[in-house]
This record gives sequence, C-alpha cells and structure tokens, in this order.
Amino acid sequence: MSSGKKTWSAALLATAVLAVTAACGSGGDDGAGGKVRLRFSYWGSDARQKMTEEAIKKFEAKNPGIDVEGEFSDFASYYETLSTKVAASDAPDVITLEIRGLREYADRGTLADLTGKVQTADIDPKLLGTGGIDGKQFAVPTGANVFSVVLNPALVQSAGQKVPDDTKWTWKDYVDLSSKITAKGGGTVYGTQLNWNPAFLQIFAAQRGEPFYQGNKIAVTPGTIVAWWQVMLDTIKAKGSPDAAKTAEVGATSVDQSLLATNTGASGMWWSNQLGAVAKASGKEMSLLRLPKAEGATTGGMFLQPAMFYTASAQSEHAAEAAKFIDFMINDAEVGGIVLSDRGLPASSKVLAAVKDKLPPADQKTLQFVESIKGELADPPAAPPKGASALEDMLKRYTEEVLFGRMAPDVAAQKFLTEANAALGG
Repeated sequence: MSSGKKTWSAALLATAVLAVTAACGSGGDDGAGGKVRLRFSYWGSDARQKMTEEAIKKFEAKNPGIDVEGEFSDFASYYETLSTKVAASDAPDVITLEIRGLREYADRGTLADLTGKVQTADIDPKLLGTGGIDGKQFAVPTGANVFSVVLNPALVQSAGQKVPDDTKWTWKDYVDLSSKITAKGGGTVYGTQLNWNPAFLQIFAAQRGEPFYQGNKIAVTPGTIVAWWQVMLDTIKAKGSPDAAKTAEVGATSVDQSLLATNTGASGMWWSNQLGAVAKASGKEMSLLRLPKAEGATTGGMFLQPAMFYTASAQSEHAAEAAKFIDFMINDAEVGGIVLSDRGLPASSKVLAAVKDKLPPADQKTLQFVESIKGELADPPAAPPKGASALEDMLKRYTEEVLFGRMAPDVAAQKFLTEANAALGG
C-alpha cells in the first residue's frame, strides 16, 4: 500500500517529452481586466483543496494584478492529467511534484530553474538540496515529514499490551505485538496494516547497511528484499494483520479508509504529516513511533523527506509571477497558518515558528516527534534517477505475488530488480 498513491505512465511521459521540446508557451493567457492568469496544479483531499483556495485568495488580495486558477485533482489521476497537459503544450505555470518524479521532469526541460527567484534562506540547506539537480534549483520543498509507525495506544492497551519502547523494538517485536492485539480483538481489530511503500524498503535496507540507489541502479540486495517480505509473511502467518486478500484490498484505499482510521487496526506505517488525517477520521488519539529495527542494526534508517515540491514550468509566459506565487506559498506566515502541516511541517523555519502554537494537537505531536528524532535521521534523499516513478507500482505488484503465494520470494526479488533496473536504465 502506498498512502493511496499511484504512479504515472512512463509512456505518457515520453510522449510529453516530445511535445515539450516543441512547446512555445504554457497557455498562461491574461485573465479578466488584463490581469495575469497563473495556473497552479496540485492534488489531494477536499480539505486540502479548501485550504489551498483560501491561500490563493490571500495571494490575490496582496497581488491584485494576478489571478491564480487552481487545477486540482485526486492523486490517482494527477500525473496522467499533468503529462497530458504538458504533451499538449498546456503545462500549468506552477506545478506540484513529488521527489520521485522530479528528475524525470527536470531533465526533459519541463521545469524552470528557480535559483535566486524564490526566497530560500530560511529552509534547511539539506532539505532545500533535495530540489536541486546539477547545480540548479528546479524545485522548492513545501515541508518535511518522516515515514513512521502510527499507533492507536487505546487499542494496544485494551488488548492488554504496552505501547512499545520504539528506541529498542525489533521487527520480531512488531510481529509479536501485532499478533497479540489481533488475538484479543475478537475478529474485529487487527494488530497492524501492512504497507509496501518504497520508503519502508529504503529504511529496512538502510538498517542492513544498504543504500536504496547507487547511480541509476537499485542497490538493495535480493536477500534484503526477501527479508523485508518475510516480515510481512510472518505478520500474516501470525494473524497480526489481515490475510493477503484483505491486505491488498485495504492497501488500495486512502489513509482515511485505512484500518487505523476506521478503528479496525491498531497500527500502520504512514508519512508523519498524515497523522492528522488518521486522527480526524478515527476520532481517536494517535501516536507516532520510530520504525522497528533489524536485530543488531546500528541505525534506524529513517530520513527526513520533502513532503512535496513547488516547481514552475519552463514554458510559462509569466515566469516572474509564477516564482512570486511559489515564494508566497512557501514564505508567507498567513499561508502557513492556513495550510499548517498539510504539505509537511513548513519548510521555512520562520513560518514554522510563526504557526507553531496554532497547530492542531495532531500536528503538534508530529512536530514534537520529528524534533525528538532529528538527530538520528539520515540526510534527506537526492532526487532519484529517471524511471523511479514506476517503482512503486512495480514493488506493489511483486509484493502481492509473494503475499498471495504465487511467486517464491527469491524469484520475485530477482525479477523485481531486473525490471526496476531496466526502468532506471541501469
């Protein structure tokens, strides 16, 4: 499961590339009354759309010569729609992207270099560096988060168990605890919901001393992938999670339909900025924990990740206004007070300081958690190689083959690596 995420078609992106080469503009027509019209694409929930529209109104009030048109969609259709627009020489002026798609768009000339055009002095240099490629700042991070365990303490305690010490727990402890919670759940509550987000594998591999990428190849060994799947197989076998069919079914839903959010699961793995959505959907108090460690691991493997990026189209007819809008969304404290941690804890330290006391309880908890583990986190990752956008669906497909018993783990690991490295050009 991938927090309700899907990747876009590589073939469609390839088509977009050919069209971008010949593009003459982004279709940024003037708005009513001679105003500049900016188009801004982003994805998310209804709540995100509402707060974003409010932020846009703030920008327009302070910049009366600019109208901003939000182009909003759910995540499932976002990249397909975006690549179609790019292919039609109709790219939005400001484009929201994730790190896994950054290099694909930047290397193909789709994105403008924002170096010196957006105020970034208040963003941690390492986090800011995630939006840079070959010395050019193609993207500015909206905020940061970490991949973590989200846990419902009340369900753990009602099963007669203690909330684990997350500085010490292992994957065996995770399986055992999940199994005990399910056993006490009377068939209505599971210990955990399994997740095959690539971030999980990246952290698991780091605990075994392996980087995820090396150049344009996957550096994770087959043995580590097999061990990662074994944690899932052990959890299912111990009934700590639903069976493969139910796991696949709930894995295809969004975070607010997860077992945790519907109070039918005591834990799950999610990005830290999703804590608020889980807590709101469940109506329950939630906690964030470190991921368990491999036996004898010297590092937890967790890392700070840019939640998403704001980028500008290289074909925009209103480059200065696009950069101004990005600057506003990143650095304006009023916007920070509207968006809060929906796009990750604010990247700007000044904005974070300004909104810190206004954050709702779940976001306060997220901030405290991230600050408490900051000293042990690995550096934020660099933009992955071209083709990385295809990996999540690929990993999901092979994981399901293993969980359903249709393919032996060692065979699946080799096939995944072969297919993944071909997609990366490695």
